[in-house]
Amino acid sequence: MGAIETQGFKLDNTGRRIVVDPVTRIEGHMRCEVNVDSNNVIRNAVSTGTMWRGLEVILKGRDPRDAWAFVERICGVCTGCHALTSVRAVEDALGITIPKNAYLIREIMAKTLQVHDHAVHFYHLHALDWVDVVSALKADPKRTSELQQMVSPSHPLSSPGYFRDIQNRLKKFVESGQLGPFMNGYWGSKAYVLPPEANLMAVTHYLEALDLQKEWVKVHTIFGGKNPHPNYLVGGVPCAINIDGTGASGAPINIERLNVVEARIREMIEFNKNVYLPDVLAIGTLYKNAGWLYGGGLAATNVMDYGTYEKVMGRSETQQLPGGAILDGDWSKIHPVDVRDPEQVQEFVSHSWYKYADETKGLHPWDGVTEPNFELGDKTKGSRTNIQEIDESAKYSWIKSPRWRGHAMEVGPLSRYILGYAHALQGHQYSQRVKEQVDDAAAAINSGLPKALGLPETQLSPKQMLPSTIGRTLARALESQYCSEMMLDDYKELIANIKAGDTSTANVEKWDPSTWPKEAKGVGVVAAPRGALGHWIRIKDGRIENYQCVVPTTWNGSPRDAKNQIGAFEASLLNTPMVNPEEPVEILRTLHSFDPCLACSTHVMSPEGQELAKVTVR
Repeated sequence: MGAIETQGFKLDNTGRRIVVDPVTRIEGHMRCEVNVDSNNVIRNAVSTGTMWRGLEVILKGRDPRDAWAFVERICGVCTGCHALTSVRAVEDALGITIPKNAYLIREIMAKTLQVHDHAVHFYHLHALDWVDVVSALKADPKRTSELQQMVSPSHPLSSPGYFRDIQNRLKKFVESGQLGPFMNGYWGSKAYVLPPEANLMAVTHYLEALDLQKEWVKVHTIFGGKNPHPNYLVGGVPCAINIDGTGASGAPINIERLNVVEARIREMIEFNKNVYLPDVLAIGTLYKNAGWLYGGGLAATNVMDYGTYEKVMGRSETQQLPGGAILDGDWSKIHPVDVRDPEQVQEFVSHSWYKYADETKGLHPWDGVTEPNFELGDKTKGSRTNIQEIDESAKYSWIKSPRWRGHAMEVGPLSRYILGYAHALQGHQYSQRVKEQVDDAAAAINSGLPKALGLPETQLSPKQMLPSTIGRTLARALESQYCSEMMLDDYKELIANIKAGDTSTANVEKWDPSTWPKEAKGVGVVAAPRGALGHWIRIKDGRIENYQCVVPTTWNGSPRDAKNQIGAFEASLLNTPMVNPEEPVEILRTLHSFDPCLACSTHVMSPEGQELAKVTVR
């Protein structure tokens, strides 16, 4: 293909090609290819979704009240968010208003997922892109303790003895030769810049997070019966409330269970304050001089979200993370997003392994078509079962290309925080906490931590800091902190509402299909951990006629479209320098900052249900 222009950038696939296949520490299967020039700077990127699912087709003809239970199984990581999106879509189609208690319980469950997912993403999937585990063996436990108290003085687990014990555990682990999750890391690479003490501190918190995350999901088991895949209900939530009950009568939500929920919420607040956010700020400060706080390529210039977390139920103007779209990095102008408008949200397939009648046009999800069309371009090197080099001028991914008014957009916590900050600058009352968080983080990275660590101070503005790989990682930590704070408010409101005598958790007035219109369509949206999630449903004669999911990784991991616009994964890699292309830490670091979920983003099965391909996995 040579050099071509896209969105103001020149893509050049003539240099050396580096292939990462599969990209690990994500959900699902993904391949990434980049071209680097003679200076080992990435000049072209090609992101491929290499797996499929068939949930949308499986749902056709089924009872819409059951849809949540199917789509929730799309993914076992972002557990619950698809179910919540689905019941919202059905309720929107049928005109169902849920009780206040149900709304608050759903909010607590959704925010629990955010905190849990963000912590697991950072510590267990993404931190190893910044942290050299083996280097932690060289750390001085006393100096690690001093670093911990400098970075987060209120964290109680900070003594030299504590870090020495962790280091000894890690040493035995490494000496055993069975590294488990630490296998195949590029330990010792010059792409890692943290001192040994920072590495030991981060590995210690990896283990702390591993212990705590299994406690936090108990909130899902209390309200939803289990985790993963907690139960939901069209019209509300499936749990009844009996504040004075013991649970023996079949009403699981009593005061004892609610006390457990409160304890877990306060645990999340403390972890975010004492561990997660301080770690990300410290890593951001230490990697700042390596360029990871500066936006490369087209990172986060076009951002979008649907808006979420209404302070007052049913009033979108009270969203605490308000939505919209920002184009070309212009934070002064926020465009409204309407998910019902067929001109706004469309999916294209010109470079995806699907077929449309007219592939120059996109389809709104209500009219979505999922017809497979697997073919390799003439310039593809290798074979169907052993692809060595993708032809990006042809079809090359099982992911479709969603566009907002024709624009490729980035979605996710970073997009939500850019939008929240921009709304706050325009005086939006309910997003001021976002601005406060971002300003505090900028102060910490610019001067607070550099001064404490003996590093040069800087004057990076939020607009310089956020649209970057570290900014994307930081936004997750800030969102985790904010969600834990909002959860406590939700909990207090739930208790007050119950004490006032309201114990209703479901509205079943329209449960019977005989009360439904002959035809209906609806949409549900959720701020999923990875970004804007939408489900669109058409109901006819009481059954699902069409169902389409457009998920965060479909937006971020989309291939090129008919205009040759590239998706956020590909855009964020452009102009990234690599220390050693044989050890592609930089590629993984950038991609993992999105927390890709390929299981959510790909969908294919023939309408007739016949087998398309057979894959044997050993």
